Amino acid sequence: MTTIRAVLAVIPVIAMASGAPGVAHAGVFYGNYQLVIPQRYDFHTWTWAVAFCVPQAPDCVEINAIPMPIAKAFEYRGNAYLADGHYTLTVDVPDGLRCGDVYFGPVIPTRDVYTWDAAPLQGTLESSFASGCDGAPGTLRYPFSLVRL
Repeated sequence: MTTIRAVLAVIPVIAMASGAPGVAHAGVFYGNYQLVIPQRYDFHTWTWAVAFCVPQAPDCVEINAIPMPIAKAFEYRGNAYLADGHYTLTVDVPDGLRCGDVYFGPVIPTRDVYTWDAAPLQGTLESSFASGCDGAPGTLRYPFSLVRL
């Protein structure tokens, strides 16, 4: 009986050391993702390169957002933090709101807050601005999803 208990006690340690799945962290989703925001007025598509934070922490991933095409858009970077099964990323974007002609029209800086569920990788973007296209402050909300590339 003692031998069986000893073997059973060692199995989780061996599994963790071998890289076998143990306790799943909802936050581990390193890789490249397409950021899909179908309702946002923008001609870019975005790739999020997701990496570990420095210093590394189980509740943090670094997001590097890469626009395609790069013309007329700014790459942004920030740390997303996991709490209660949801990530939150807050970034200041110099061209977050596009007015008039989507390519040649004026752009307005925004504070963008992405919040998404760690399991299905779907959430909401809240894009806030001090003075919008009509001169009034506001916040626009968009559903989004992340699709693994």
